[in-house]
Amino acid sequence: MKVTAIRSDKIYKKMVSAKPEDRDNIYRYELMKPFEFKWSCVGIPIKSDKPDGYDVVMASSMGGGFLPKQINAQIINDVEKISDESFWKDCQDSITKTLEGFEYNGISLPTKDYIFTVLLNDPLNPMSKMTGDYCGDGGIPGYIIGTIIPNEKSLKMLPVALAHEANHNVRWQFIKWNNEITLGDMIVSEGLAENFAAAMFGEDKIGMWVKNTSKETLENVIKPAIKENINNNDFNKLSSFLYGDEIMAIRGIPPIGMPYCAGYACGYQLIKYYLKKTGKTIFEATITPTADILKETEEFWK
Repeated sequence: MKVTAIRSDKIYKKMVSAKPEDRDNIYRYELMKPFEFKWSCVGIPIKSDKPDGYDVVMASSMGGGFLPKQINAQIINDVEKISDESFWKDCQDSITKTLEGFEYNGISLPTKDYIFTVLLNDPLNPMSKMTGDYCGDGGIPGYIIGTIIPNEKSLKMLPVALAHEANHNVRWQFIKWNNEITLGDMIVSEGLAENFAAAMFGEDKIGMWVKNTSKETLENVIKPAIKENINNNDFNKLSSFLYGDEIMAIRGIPPIGMPYCAGYACGYQLIKYYLKKTGKTIFEATITPTADILKETEEFWK
């Protein structure tokens, strides 16, 4: 098992020192190029054939990140905040312990090499305001990206989010992504990942995408809507149930009456119910097919 850090802090410092016209290429070919396979899986090229076309630069910005041209002396303080060796060690340890935990529990992982990095988010970007200063992306096995607006809390919490993303990395090695992925698949995946992070770091460390939802909202608004749409495989529609109206509005999708990160909150409680009912470990549950989990949790929806 090999986990390698792509040290974004060092690349950002190189960008700050570079000519403005050179920053795009440093970002593309030094920071994003190692993740080229990940990006290709979701149809995002390292560089678009068209000027200002959709590529890794635009995708990162849409996710809340700085554009390369914004990586300048004005944000050097943020770069310094993610330059501490102990921060990178904590991030790498979180991913490594997650992966090794599965091996220790008798689950051999097909993917043996993993890379990760940490990208700075722009506090003024509307999407970055939705994540509570830290988030991540781990849906493609072998590749994990953390995002952060660095402050005292987020620097401590990002390793928790990376455990969540590493759990995704494991699940999607055993549950293959396809064009028929349903809302049920997604809430189960998110519920497993956040329960895993809670198991590793404590339930007091769960993200705002789960803990900001009241029990009343969960029971009266979210659960009935998700139950009715559990088999929906229209990705735009299921994303609205997963992320909620606020986030989808930024993407230009009309509201459907779903609170912030509705599917995350529902998935978290669903998997808590499943683990308690079955007595399975979070390691076993992570590689369990969605259909099996939903079959065991029919009472959850009543």
